[in-house]
Amino acid sequence: MREVPSELGRLEFSHNNPAQLWKALRVQVSHRFAEESAIFDDDHLVSLAGLVPVMTLAGQTRLPQLLAEKVSIAQPRIASGAANPGPKLATVIAGMCAVADCIDDLDVVRSGGMTTLFGGVYAPWTDGTLLREFTFGHARQLESVLREHLTALSERVDLLPGADQRVFVDIDSLLRPVYGHAKQGASYGHTKIAGKQALRKGLSPLATTLSTEHAAPVIAGMRLRAGKTGSSRGAGRMIAQAIQTARAAGAAGEILVRGDSACGPGRWSGARFSLVLTKHAAVRRTIAAIPEDAWTPVKYPGAVRDPETGEWISDAEVAEIPYTAFASTADRVTARLIVRRVKDARYPDALFPVWRYHPFFTNSAEPTAAADITHRRHAVIETVFADLIDGPLTHLPSGRFGANSAWVLCAAIAHNLLRACGVLAGDRHGHARGATLRRRIVTVPARFARPQRRPVLHLPSHWP
Repeated sequence: MREVPSELGRLEFSHNNPAQLWKALRVQVSHRFAEESAIFDDDHLVSLAGLVPVMTLAGQTRLPQLLAEKVSIAQPRIASGAANPGPKLATVIAGMCAVADCIDDLDVVRSGGMTTLFGGVYAPWTDGTLLREFTFGHARQLESVLREHLTALSERVDLLPGADQRVFVDIDSLLRPVYGHAKQGASYGHTKIAGKQALRKGLSPLATTLSTEHAAPVIAGMRLRAGKTGSSRGAGRMIAQAIQTARAAGAAGEILVRGDSACGPGRWSGARFSLVLTKHAAVRRTIAAIPEDAWTPVKYPGAVRDPETGEWISDAEVAEIPYTAFASTADRVTARLIVRRVKDARYPDALFPVWRYHPFFTNSAEPTAAADITHRRHAVIETVFADLIDGPLTHLPSGRFGANSAWVLCAAIAHNLLRACGVLAGDRHGHARGATLRRRIVTVPARFARPQRRPVLHLPSHWP
């Protein structure tokens, strides 16, 4: 038996029954709170007061005007459903900036006193009817809004500090699982689960992001595809558009495109590339031709030395060799093949080291070890995917492919808008996760008064 001090006195509990301690220390509802204590009649209370500066920033960067000018549905199936697409899409984006991950959740922007703070808010079923009118062409209109709005955000907020030196364009795809037979475009595609390749039924968004050494990534383009679509489908065009967006957003210096083996080197307006190469026969022969004395240890950020030997704990080594890719095509290009090798953990007691090789193809001017570290930071795009999956892309809510395409693009616009608000809030918000930004900036309860017919919000003191 063990004694634990508590406000309730000296409490004895058994190691075999810790529930006794939990029962004694848990937070309990006041005995004075009764069922009739909850009254829902105060329209001056709002749970999402942080949406006011978020949507104010959207207005300052012309998001409502861009939506009204660029999104037009000429021949809708339901005439009333396609009317006023601008404010309806703005409602969707506002809901995503808060907590919405499905169409029903969009009703949160109409709860309590939210309709007093915002005008032109549409019901969720009306927004859903509009999204179901979207086709491939309409989604491209919304993608154009995404690019131009990112440019406008960059003029209002310093989203890409250091863009005059170097900007990274990262491209990758993910597979969002769906279930049932009602999802258009859903098919089985390859994904990694616990480090192993697996077939999974879903839809596959392809995304491009912009970032710098000092800036968290923002989304420059996003396109929904069928689950079985190869990663290279549409990649070249999306990279070209991302480079144009980066230039418009202030990228005056070098642009480095990073991606996997599906994105072959292209002629992207002078941008450099750093791309993974598949280890086919020609690449394996080139790796085998690297002399043994060319391999040098690489020090990764955060690496430590062995206190006894003084050597780096990591056993990774890098080397480079010239290589010509696409030798039999018109896209023939000669650049550097940089290879990172690490000891294969499956053979810890082998007489001779057994290596695993990870090659990538680049025309950057960085030293070998620095180029390897820069290339590995391509994984920053996974943080964007994590934010989206933890937010609006928890589900792809519609059975129509066009509606899900529009949903994905609205999620990208909301991500950029939240990122800009985080930069304006300062401190650590500029690199915070999307869930953190929603919790600290957007989902803030407040009460407003209306002296002289003008709402005045009473916000908590800790709000940034």
